[in-house]
Amino acid sequence: MMRLFLDECLSPRVANELMAEEGYYVVHPRNQGGLGEADHTVLARCIENNLIVVTENARDFRALAARADIHPGMIILPCLGRVQAKALIGAAIAHLGTLGDPSDVMVNKVLEAEADGTLTLYDLPEE
Repeated sequence: MMRLFLDECLSPRVANELMAEEGYYVVHPRNQGGLGEADHTVLARCIENNLIVVTENARDFRALAARADIHPGMIILPCLGRVQAKALIGAAIAHLGTLGDPSDVMVNKVLEAEADGTLTLYDLPEE
């Protein structure tokens, strides 16, 4: 089962819809507490709870993940609206499913989505 943490920059409605419609386990700080927490605290919690980070805050999370020995992965989205963000998350998960179990595929990886739907998967930290 996909276990996701949607950063507070994303709508909590996206989290609710992904849980209700797709059956994913999704944590959003607005629903679980933690609004305004520092990014390093968020990443530490995601590592501890094996949650893939989904964020529009690429620069900060990419830098933090690059320093982690192991992390559950990160999906980086462009800054778009709720509907487009949800569609890109769905496309990202579908793409990962073609590569194997998405949770396994994402370990120490980043999947970066572009507004046009282009998906790029890479190692972080770099091997």
